[in-house]
Parts: sequence; C-alpha cells; structure tokens
Amino acid sequence: MAVDSSPSPAEAADAPGARGRGRPAGTTGESPGRLRRALSTHWYAWAMVAPVVAVIGVIIGYPLVRGLYLSTTDANEANVERTIGVNHIPATYKSVGLDNYTAVLSDGVFWDRLTWTVIWTVSCVALSFALGLALANMLNRRMAGRSFYRMALILPWAVPAFVSVFTWRLIFNEKNGILNKLLAGGGIDAVPWLNDPTWAKISVITVNVWLGVPFMLVAMLGGLQSIPGELYEAAEMDGANAWQRFRHITLPGLRSVSSTVILISGIWTFNMFPVIFLLTRGGPGDATEILVTYAYRLSFVVSPRDFAGSAAWGVIILLLLSLFAVVYRRALRKQGEVW
Repeated sequence: MAVDSSPSPAEAADAPGARGRGRPAGTTGESPGRLRRALSTHWYAWAMVAPVVAVIGVIIGYPLVRGLYLSTTDANEANVERTIGVNHIPATYKSVGLDNYTAVLSDGVFWDRLTWTVIWTVSCVALSFALGLALANMLNRRMAGRSFYRMALILPWAVPAFVSVFTWRLIFNEKNGILNKLLAGGGIDAVPWLNDPTWAKISVITVNVWLGVPFMLVAMLGGLQSIPGELYEAAEMDGANAWQRFRHITLPGLRSVSSTVILISGIWTFNMFPVIFLLTRGGPGDATEILVTYAYRLSFVVSPRDFAGSAAWGVIILLLLSLFAVVYRRALRKQGEVW
C-alpha cells in the first residue's frame, strides 16, 4: 500500500521555500524601519560620510546653536566671561527672550540696511547673469583664440577675492587711481568713486559683478554645451531667426542651470562681506553697508561690543535667506522644475 509522503497544504504554506510566503528565520514579519534599512544597505557610505558630518557639526552646528542662544541674552563686552591678567571674571549676562529681535525689527537702521542689501543683491545677480550668459553665447561658437578668451575671462575667479578688491581700491583711488588718470587725460574731472554715496554704491556693484561673471560664465557655458545642436539646425531650417532660437531653445535649455546659479549667487551676494568691507568699509558714512557688515560692526567695531545684538542680526539674516530659498524653490516647482 502506497504511503502519501507529500506535505499537507498547511505545511506547504509554512515551508521556507513557498512562493510569496517564505520568511527568514528569526523575523517577526514586520518590515524594518526606513532608517534601519538605509543603514543596513548603505552602511559603507554612511561610515565614509560620518567623519565629514561630525566635522561640519562641530564647525557649523556649534556656532549656530551658540549664536541662537546669545541672541536671546543681553551679552556684550562688559558682561561675558573673560580673563584679565590673573583674574577670571565670570559671565553675568542674562536671558531677555526675544527683546533683541524686537529691537532690531523696530529700528529704522535694519530696514535701511535691508533695502540697500536687496538692491545690491538683485543688481549684482542680474548684471552677472546677463553678462555671463552673453559671454557664454559668444564663447560657445567657433572662433580664433577661444581657449585664450575662456582662460582670460575665468581668471578673476582664480584670484583671491581680497587681492581683487585691493586692486580695484587702487583703481578707484580719487587722487592717484588709474581710472581717474584716464578720465583726466580726456579732460574729465576726477570722480570721487569711494567718497560719494552714489558712486560708492556703483563701485561696489561693479567689483562684485566683475568677481561674479566668471562663475556665471562657466555655468552657462556648460549648460549651452548640453543643448543638442540638432535643435538649432531644425529651427534654422524652419526659418527661425537668431532671437527666436535664443528665446525658444537656449533659454528653456538653460532653465535648470540658471535657476540653480541664480539661487547660489543670490545667497553669496547677500552675504558678500569682503567686497563691501575691504573696498568701502560700509562707507562713506553707512551708504554701502549691508546687513552682514553691520552685524560684524556690532560684534567687533563698536564699543562696548554687542554680541547679543550681532547674533540677533545673524539669525535674522539666516531666516531671510531660508525664506528666500523656500519661496524660490516653490516658484520653480510651479514652473515644472523639481529639485
């Protein structure tokens, strides 16, 4: 009599090799958490990134948290912890809540600085983008000496910013500057480039645009080279002129690149401390002072140094830039850009 040795349906369902039913030994059937899966799958990548994250956390995270804390106190040069000779003086500052933020936002100085900072940022980014795009279009064509022109136009980016600013400061010198010497040769009176409020603003914008054009040029040139040439050939065969090809092919093809570089350049320019401080120190008077240079002045120039007020200005600057980034990103998403 034959004996049926095949497993029962219940046993087959519980067998490890059953299709769609098998579970590794020791599991409870619950899927591991998202973080646990990421760690188990990409543990090597996490191990490589961990030292960098730790260093960034110390270099950026601690000052940020410390600044947030100081902005809610009345810390200044007279009540912070310090050592004078052999005497150690403990800190005596206390918490004041959001009083510093109230004082900053209710002060007309903040709104004056914010207005000029926005004008400075928009002007520099717009001019840098326009010049960078124009130069990139020129250098994207076949021409004699194209490599030389590319190197010459990228050179300002390779020179340290403080060296460039000091050079421009010599050029803008009212008495012995090269620019006024050239104007004098043409019978034009010397221009007070750095001593007149209006001319000083024009001067700092000029220098910052000169520093920013190479970045825009490189980014736009890379974007132009990624646009298929067949699109231009097809448009030209259809009778599209140069402006129509630029409007309907070049600009849409550069949208992803231009949106990114405009955001980055806007953040850089909003916080562009070296150009303003080294060229005019915020002067004449306070005509060219932006938010970040005023925050520096509170913490390192005025007496007694106002650490709490400077920290409050820094936090507000961070919030403004974060708000700008969020609004800008949402605007791009509405236009179909997803990044």
